[in-house]
Amino acid sequence: MDAELKRAILLDHYDKPHNHGLYEDIRYKGLNTASDSCIDDLTVQCLFEGDIVKDVRFDGVGCTISTASTSIISDLIKGKKKEEALHIIEEYYKMIREEDYDEDLLEEANAFDTLSKQANRIKCGLIGVKAMEKLIRESLDEH
Repeated sequence: MDAELKRAILLDHYDKPHNHGLYEDIRYKGLNTASDSCIDDLTVQCLFEGDIVKDVRFDGVGCTISTASTSIISDLIKGKKKEEALHIIEEYYKMIREEDYDEDLLEEANAFDTLSKQANRIKCGLIGVKAMEKLIRESLDEH
């Protein structure tokens, strides 16, 4: 993926984030997460139906990287079984750590494949994703 395409993907997800906006529905599990070093302050919600991540929502204040990464990963895990969603998130982490990962599985998230070279932006690329992971893991612990 060339730099121009990466930039276009990030800006598109920042300008028009997918799964943006929270629901006042008690079936949604939510988690607020904020950075201690920048403006990122996101609330992430997940709706689970049995073993499926039925929906993912988020809102808050975020930079381009945090908003785009949350938007993209929420698209990737929505509708997946919880274990599949966790696998996608782990592949994303592997990419950030510069380990071998499944590029095909990450689709647009590959736009973050050089994030590890920007140490000060890694937190931005992980803030919403870590919240999604925590909500999924908590839902697994409940059952």
